[in-house]
Amino acid sequence: MTVAEVNIWGIHGGRTGDADLLFLKKNCIAIGWAAMGDLNKLAPDRDAFKAKVATAYPDKKPGAIPVNAGQLFRFIHEMKVGDVVVYPSKRDRQIHIGRVEGNYAYDVSLEASYPNRRKVTWTHSVPRTKFTQGALYEIGSAMSLFLVKNFAEEFRAVLEGKPAPITPLAQDETVAAVSEDIEETTRDFVLKRLAQELKGLPLESFVVHLLECMGYHARLTRKNEPSVDILAHKDHLGVEPPIIKVQVKSSEGVATDKDVSALYGKLSSTGEFGLFVTLGQFSPVSRNFEQSKSNLRLIDGDELVNLIFQHYEEFDSRHKGLLPLRRVYIPEAIDSEEA
Repeated sequence: MTVAEVNIWGIHGGRTGDADLLFLKKNCIAIGWAAMGDLNKLAPDRDAFKAKVATAYPDKKPGAIPVNAGQLFRFIHEMKVGDVVVYPSKRDRQIHIGRVEGNYAYDVSLEASYPNRRKVTWTHSVPRTKFTQGALYEIGSAMSLFLVKNFAEEFRAVLEGKPAPITPLAQDETVAAVSEDIEETTRDFVLKRLAQELKGLPLESFVVHLLECMGYHARLTRKNEPSVDILAHKDHLGVEPPIIKVQVKSSEGVATDKDVSALYGKLSSTGEFGLFVTLGQFSPVSRNFEQSKSNLRLIDGDELVNLIFQHYEEFDSRHKGLLPLRRVYIPEAIDSEEA
């Protein structure tokens, strides 16, 4: 088969690159899941692999079982001799490219935690800097084994003896796309986490802590004032204006003008402000109502995430545990006129 006709597989050597020496010194690729045993003993269908994953790893979440089983099945039955393997090493920061030379074999003699093997001949080692950001992002997949599709031609070019594409950063459109994708994925994670884990009162307590990180004193109400969940203020005692009355809505739907008006009706004529926080969105009528009131502020899910990002470093350990995030730097698109 020609290079254009074979599949290109991406593979990772463990979360910390612990299988790196096994891959490169023993000329193979391998995947873990040692508790599965010899996969040759399973029937060659996905249901059999799913059943074995569920038995071997009883603590696995139901949604993870088909994903893990699918990777194992593809490694055994869909990967073919002659296919191309792309391995981004975390140790030497090189992209190693090779050919699959053998069928699946079960071997615990070299590294018991990576018993599922296939022989590979490594033919190229290319610096990461030679590929576009899009290609690097694709082979940075969260899965251990995956098909490379969108940027496969960059790796095929290397195998065909062509130079790896060198795209000036100012012209690499994937830089902006990758950055936007990472940010969007993170925003989705934050909102899903809040929606799934902090329904109702827990989300109100979370907003209290966020307000405290923003420099306010805040406390939950005693539930004797409908439409008001939190009271916030700058002074220690909460007797000096402005007093902020906060309603928190954990629904991911659309907050209506009736919801907003109910909060606004709880404000006195002077010295009090209304703050409505929702994981969802506000109706156009609600937004128009906000524009007409100088003492009303509406925070939707997107803006709430912005505030979390801005003040996350001030969160205490408990709230960071509720919403685990890590600071990273991602590239911005470079203006070609400034490059």
